[in-house]
Amino acid sequence: MLDALRHQFGDPIGYALPVFLLFIGVELLALRFLDDEQAKGYHGRDTAASLSMGVVSVGVGLFFRAGALLLYVVLWEHVAPWHVPTTWWSWVVLLVGVDFLFYWYHRFAHRVRLAWAAHQAHHSSEYFNLGTALRQKWNQWFEVLAWVPLPLLGFSPWTIYTAFSVNLIYQFFVHTEKVDRLPRWVEAVFNTPSHHRVHHGSDPEYLDRNYAGVLIVWDRLFGTFRAERHRPTYGLTSPVGTYDIVSLQFHEYGAILRDVRAAGRWRDRLGYVLGPPGWRPEHRRGDGGIPHPVVHRPQPGEVDGTPERTP
Repeated sequence: MLDALRHQFGDPIGYALPVFLLFIGVELLALRFLDDEQAKGYHGRDTAASLSMGVVSVGVGLFFRAGALLLYVVLWEHVAPWHVPTTWWSWVVLLVGVDFLFYWYHRFAHRVRLAWAAHQAHHSSEYFNLGTALRQKWNQWFEVLAWVPLPLLGFSPWTIYTAFSVNLIYQFFVHTEKVDRLPRWVEAVFNTPSHHRVHHGSDPEYLDRNYAGVLIVWDRLFGTFRAERHRPTYGLTSPVGTYDIVSLQFHEYGAILRDVRAAGRWRDRLGYVLGPPGWRPEHRRGDGGIPHPVVHRPQPGEVDGTPERTP
């Protein structure tokens, strides 16, 4: 247990944070000095919200990870039928395994409203840049449960979180509009900025697509891949309309509670909690309640009633 904790405090994410900030600065300079009519750039209050949510997420994540680490150690030591040695080949298998489980966890987070209530915070920005990558959720319970199969298969708990951190570091770099298409073989195998722009799009043809962390092959195999055909409209289908980080994190939980209280049947209450975002009972689908309703959005140059600001 102590060895696992020692490794946990050497989490690669901690070493990567200064690199993240450096590349955000590089992207800002590129947006300012390179002509780009398409990229929306950065907005001061939006970026401040993203960075603040990231800072709190790191702090909250320490508690979730400590609890998860205890769970994983118990499963690894007392339930796993064998222990996988830490070798080069086990790292390769683990990195692929983490990415596979991330795909299914990420897909679950988009298709089950209770999980979406936590994950939607990451999608709430109407800008797509490296700062948006740090706009992370605070409620991480579902993420903790996603990795349970790995200690049961015998992978050491500290290696699981190290592999997941490597996965997250990779994902930081796909949150940008400054990188166009990469070579065809890269686009065929890996998640890229082009693929991830689609994932953050709220356009009907882009919804619930490209869940990949590192390998886009999972989306291709399981039928959720969509190529980038036009520049996406970023953000939620129903914009929150605030930069308050507490509201951005928890507003969907309040919406779930209101829907559950208004429901007259238990199966409807369960549908509001466990159904996909935007789910409505059949008798209410005529009132505009359909999955992922598309609503009016602010016009270009307007965010929450204030002009956007780019470098």
